[in-house]
Amino acid sequence: MADESLQDDSDQLLVEEDDAMILAPDEGYSVNNDAEDVPEEEGNRLRRSTNGNVEPGSLNVLSAKLESLDYDICENDLLLEEDENKGYTFVVKKNLARWLVFFWIGIITAIIAFCIDIAIKELSNIKYNGLKISVDKWITKKNLIYPFLSWIAANIIPVFVGSVLVTYVEPCAAGSGIPQVKCYLNGVKVPRVVRIKTLFVKAVGVITSVVGGLAVGKEGPMIHSGAVVAAGISQGKSTTLASDLKIFTYFREDHEKRDFVSGGAAAGVAAAFGAPVGGVLFSLEEGASFWNQSLTWRIFFASMISTFTLNVALSSYHQHPGELSYAGLLNFGQFDSISYEFFEFPIFLFMGMIGGLLGSLFNHINYKLTVFRMRYVTKRAFKVFEAVIVAAVTATVGFGMIYFLNDCKPLGQDPTKFPIQMHCNDGEYNAVASIWFQTPEASVRSLFHDPPGSHKAVSVALFFALYFILSCWTYGLSVSSGLFIPTLLTGAAWGRLVGMGLEALSPNAGWATPGKYALVGAAAQLGGVVRMTISLTVILIEATGNISFGLPLMIVLITAKWMGDYFNEGIYDIHIQLSGVPILPWQPPPLSSNIHACDVMSRPVVSFKTVENVGYIVDVLKGKSHNGFPVIEPMPRGAADGSSYGLFRGLIIRSQLIVLLQNKIFRELPHIQNSQNVSLKLFRDAYPRYPTIQSVHVSPQERAYTIDLRPFMNHSPYTVQDSASLPRIFRLFRALGLRHLVVVNSRNAVIGMVTRKDLAMYRVWKHQGRMGLEKLLISEKL
Repeated sequence: MADESLQDDSDQLLVEEDDAMILAPDEGYSVNNDAEDVPEEEGNRLRRSTNGNVEPGSLNVLSAKLESLDYDICENDLLLEEDENKGYTFVVKKNLARWLVFFWIGIITAIIAFCIDIAIKELSNIKYNGLKISVDKWITKKNLIYPFLSWIAANIIPVFVGSVLVTYVEPCAAGSGIPQVKCYLNGVKVPRVVRIKTLFVKAVGVITSVVGGLAVGKEGPMIHSGAVVAAGISQGKSTTLASDLKIFTYFREDHEKRDFVSGGAAAGVAAAFGAPVGGVLFSLEEGASFWNQSLTWRIFFASMISTFTLNVALSSYHQHPGELSYAGLLNFGQFDSISYEFFEFPIFLFMGMIGGLLGSLFNHINYKLTVFRMRYVTKRAFKVFEAVIVAAVTATVGFGMIYFLNDCKPLGQDPTKFPIQMHCNDGEYNAVASIWFQTPEASVRSLFHDPPGSHKAVSVALFFALYFILSCWTYGLSVSSGLFIPTLLTGAAWGRLVGMGLEALSPNAGWATPGKYALVGAAAQLGGVVRMTISLTVILIEATGNISFGLPLMIVLITAKWMGDYFNEGIYDIHIQLSGVPILPWQPPPLSSNIHACDVMSRPVVSFKTVENVGYIVDVLKGKSHNGFPVIEPMPRGAADGSSYGLFRGLIIRSQLIVLLQNKIFRELPHIQNSQNVSLKLFRDAYPRYPTIQSVHVSPQERAYTIDLRPFMNHSPYTVQDSASLPRIFRLFRALGLRHLVVVNSRNAVIGMVTRKDLAMYRVWKHQGRMGLEKLLISEKL
């Protein structure tokens, strides 16, 4: 296995030793496996085993190839000696450096957001103005084939470029990146998720996707971009660019990097929506596995810097440098008066239920599409071809709606409306074209702020149905894309329909405004898809600039989440499960206290003695893929019980052993005397891409040498007794961000090891009011 799990290596499916799970048949509990179940009664306990069948798209499989991050601090002799020699001056210097890093995270994230926004704006203006001229030119000749082909070409060319970059250069840049960032903050080492190459492909890819007319937005990818910026700045080095500035070396640890990535994700939210508070809450609600007061303050600082910097840049670009009226990439526009009455709360509840139903339908359809892609659209050329097809279909749908729907309105003084002459007279504009001939963000503002009577119900209803299908098809393509904007636009469409209906029922009522209900529908749809509550409420409040409407938004989002959760999980969680990521939820599985450490742990355990032979270490590292090794002393003769592996003395990690071997830290060499000439610099310089054991050369003579592991091992790692319950193990593992948890018996002898996958295998499923506990499988195939 590529992870730290201590099960035997195999190319086959890996499950626990008894290949079964044992659960008490508590009320309301059952076992759910996609594979065949063979029930067997054992007294008052229920035993079910699985045959281990796995195919792409299975929800009950974890990937054995994903490793974990170690958010626990390794308190070895080197660290303790360094702490003793640093003094309080270094502590102050390090804290100031943290603030400096968060400051630059906010600045650079905002600059990237500014560049993406301006590039999309300028390229989109060129595209849609050119299409407008082409339509107006050929409509008089009653020949629209050339404008139609031009629109298709204007879509597929940028989408082709972006899809090729994502598919062939950096697949990790596909989608919004929010699931990957969420997994990283949870403690899963997703490959290439925070590399500079990923950031470049993500930025260019989202520009081409939006300009290409896909049902996507640029806001979601900003969260991923901020995380990459944070990871790069905080380390003071780039392995991609082969450069090391020799700064911030004391931040080259997983737990430090995690805090900065949390701040980068929050800065990305702040830049995307102009919502610094929402950014902080997003990192707390959706990602962070660790939180404290000082970290909250620094993350809020980075979010505010990001919002302010972007505001200054955009305001200057729009020639209003002193107004600072462009807080984020997504500008909902100013809602002058958005009030509500008490009797509207049932309407809000009803719209929340509709949003939950539509959101669960969206997630279900997208899940089926994703499974189909995983099983059949596997070649890279096919992935690019699918993205191009979707771009062509999107253009065809937009052109068809404009051509066949006669929805002409007086142009008035609004310069944002394209006066396309399809079915319209001079001085009129096509209302459908005003939605399609602009970026999705501008379309959202149109549905929010267009005055009553600006759209026909048939046009909006057809737009909603078609755009719902397109956005569902688009999410999961091999392109960089965000989900927030297409979901908001879909919800704004059906929400405006509700507002138009209420306006027709109460024509003289001031409360029945289509724009207000478009906002409610947008919130309901987004909440039904992503299932966020606290952070999304604050993001929408900050984006609209109207705190008085916070209660209706909160009610709608909570209702949408509860209704959607009745049928399935949020879209990000579904894609995480399909990827086989061993993510840990906030809480342990309920009613699982009858499962103990001896049932969960992995064994046999591969261990090292406190002073170990070099040749044996090399052989173990080459023959096993484990990442954590207990350091033991052999049991006294006659004291071994057959189930333990020796008295526990500490824990050492694979990367530490490789660094020791690479730098020849052998006791027999004259320059090595009890590690006095060794410092943490050796390990920090190698972080985060440690060399592999295959790149380390050890001569036959050196194989006979020994390494004293005591100065480098963690002397006080966390352990649990073999009788500890699963909930207790889970809370300890999750709260402290552990990678390994050693299981010992009453004699302090090692008998097993608990890793992330051992806990992630126990997952609670919920569907239509029922719930149960399923035991997942671990496969080398994912």
